[in-house]
Amino acid sequence: MYPHNAPLTEQRATILIVDNEPEGKSILDLLLQSAGYLTLTADGEDAALAVIALQRPDLILLDIVAPDLDGYQLLNQLRNNPSCLRIPIIMVSARKDDPDEALSLELGADDYIRKPFEPRLLLARIKACLRRTMPPPRDHISFGKFTIDRRERSAHLGKQEMALTAAEFDLLWLLASHAGQVLSRAAIFWATRGLEYDGHDRSIDMRISRLRKLLHDDPHTPRLIKAIRGQGYLFSRRGWPE
Repeated sequence: MYPHNAPLTEQRATILIVDNEPEGKSILDLLLQSAGYLTLTADGEDAALAVIALQRPDLILLDIVAPDLDGYQLLNQLRNNPSCLRIPIIMVSARKDDPDEALSLELGADDYIRKPFEPRLLLARIKACLRRTMPPPRDHISFGKFTIDRRERSAHLGKQEMALTAAEFDLLWLLASHAGQVLSRAAIFWATRGLEYDGHDRSIDMRISRLRKLLHDDPHTPRLIKAIRGQGYLFSRRGWPE
């Protein structure tokens, strides 16, 4: 489910939920999506590390103790991994022991919250963590000779302005502002149309084809806007003409 009130912006942070309790994970997933965040989920340490390696989240919600999941061990691994040092981590626990909070913070967690919690409190903690780590909103993005400006709603390849419809511009901005991140068709459909994806509409694929043509991206072996089988589309950070 994708919320109808989340903004179309690069500030839609991606949050990884690490918890192997299905009901709790589902509740968190729905709450965060309703607040406008993109979400990823993992059941345990190995799954979480695999997700992080493929798609770096902006924040991690990590359950301290659950069957087959040692939150402290995973927290320690992440904080000893240079590529994960800057990802904020909020530890979540149903236990009431004060040492849990102290140990979490000593191991490098950015915050700690006990279950059950008020949804507004969790969202406020998440917002505070992201405010410290996420870059300010951008209005202008460049990759080599390609530039796109949100305020002017214009895009250029070199000195040539691209002739874009409003829908094409929104899609191109969404992809460019999430460069290096795979966006599913469902996420793109919601963000650009405000509707849930029915699994059959091919309008996104048609617009992607049109954007590739305007960017001179080879439709048979695209390098700039790539289709990731079974996942969605990836706007590349590399390969742009200088």
